[in-house]
Amino acid sequence: MIIVLMGPPGAGKGTQARHIVDKYNVTHLATGDMFREKIASGDDVGVKIKEMVESGRLVPDELTIQMIADRIEQPDCKNGFILDGFPRTVEQAEGLDMMLKEHGLFMDGALEIKVDDNALVDRISGRFSCSDCGEGYHDDFKPSAVSDICDCCGGEHKFVRRADDTAEKVKTRLGIYHEQTAPILPFYEQRNMLHTVDGMGSMEDVKINIFSVLDGLEDSNCDLHDSKEYGDVRCNYKK
Repeated sequence: MIIVLMGPPGAGKGTQARHIVDKYNVTHLATGDMFREKIASGDDVGVKIKEMVESGRLVPDELTIQMIADRIEQPDCKNGFILDGFPRTVEQAEGLDMMLKEHGLFMDGALEIKVDDNALVDRISGRFSCSDCGEGYHDDFKPSAVSDICDCCGGEHKFVRRADDTAEKVKTRLGIYHEQTAPILPFYEQRNMLHTVDGMGSMEDVKINIFSVLDGLEDSNCDLHDSKEYGDVRCNYKK
């Protein structure tokens, strides 16, 4: 299974990605984490990315795609992967499709978690976490059982909030998402590859709806891609 996970900041992509990884035995590839791993590796691509990042320049699409191409060759990607944070433009999506085809793979679909902007502002501006173990909380939706004590590790007075999780900064981030990333949704919709899940329900309801979509992809996509259009492209699923 190969999917692109999409949605605005705070839509719950990270949480739902963990559920998908657990159920379908695929790997979660977040491009931010991948950049850090590649830089730490010290290989040629990592050195180039480090130079770009340190100089404040954007990493070119071709370099990002090469990084992804290198990463999906690793054994943990043999059953598939979730791309989180890439592609963000139509040009990147086209480049990703080309790279996958060169590897004899295809993308099964783009999964959008859709959430109302006002709800996202409330979600993000109210969240905090334990600085020791990373357990996440929310002022309204998931407070700790005892004030200032982590339910998970018992740490006292260890709660922290991200500096960019204020309501004003969240609105700015959402504006950037709608302007720069959301326009890619029609690209996948026109190819009948976009699957939208309502992210306004509980995390459990969202998970169930996502699983329903992905189970349907597993059942249908091998037959879909066994066609002249895809030539020698192999099925992503291990039957």
